[in-house]
Amino acid sequence: MGGVFQDSPSLDSLFFPQPLPSAAKSCHHAGMTYSDDDLRLDEMEFENITIDQHGPIAVLTVNRPKALNALNGTTLSELAMAADLIANDPEVGALIVTGAGDKAFVAGADISELAGLEGPFAGRDMSLLGQDAMTQLSNLPIPVIAAIGGYALGGGLELALCCDIRIASPRARMGLPEVTLGLLPGFAGTQRLPRLIGAGRALDLMLTARQIGAEEALSMGLVNYVADDPLQKAREVAEQIVKNGPLAISLVKEAVRRGLATDLEAGMEIEADLFGLAFATSDFKEGTKAFLEKRPAEFKGE
Repeated sequence: MGGVFQDSPSLDSLFFPQPLPSAAKSCHHAGMTYSDDDLRLDEMEFENITIDQHGPIAVLTVNRPKALNALNGTTLSELAMAADLIANDPEVGALIVTGAGDKAFVAGADISELAGLEGPFAGRDMSLLGQDAMTQLSNLPIPVIAAIGGYALGGGLELALCCDIRIASPRARMGLPEVTLGLLPGFAGTQRLPRLIGAGRALDLMLTARQIGAEEALSMGLVNYVADDPLQKAREVAEQIVKNGPLAISLVKEAVRRGLATDLEAGMEIEADLFGLAFATSDFKEGTKAFLEKRPAEFKGE
């Protein structure tokens, strides 16, 4: 049975990123290198994003309000770098992704930058850069929540799609309008959107390039909640999540991610394997003990 128990490594080494050795503890993205001393989230300085941390909850803000937070190459590289840092920070239990200002979450890719690219290889490289950033955020072992206030179009919706939970304000507008530029979505939108809402609905949005509001997005399962203050609602959801066992949360994400890439039978085998791994954790023992003793559990992520 080709499950994860064959020559099984430890739970931590199998599923959760480990801090790099001090001699090699650095990040490299878009020609930028940050050494060991630079890897504290609350001290990092970026050009186009900010990260604020309050307890176990971090908020990543795309910070280009004059450009409606459009994603250029630098921003995509910084998103990937931030994912690296967050993955190696044991103090972060949940991540909220949002956009600066009151007009847009992220209005899309930076069209002026795209217009300057020439040839299929340049386009492919930009697509791969965006896909890498989205994949790194999606693959974080912690929950990632999008707080969508305003426009989430093109690459902005693709950024929201890589999150686990999406919360939109009533004035949010969402869509994948790339065909109006003679393009298709390039940051995994053609892959993630059909998996989330079905091929028919996804094709309707991509082929017509129409924008939808928050209530329609909620009705089709594109967003999970509609809230007047999506960032505050995201904090509330994150606070509810981080009360639970952190290893169990990560294993749930792992089971869903791997299961979606295979058939039902193989997915159930993955689930059973991860269920068994969860049984081996101290958190499981603490959770059951706390339940029987009628008290809140004190999880340690072990």
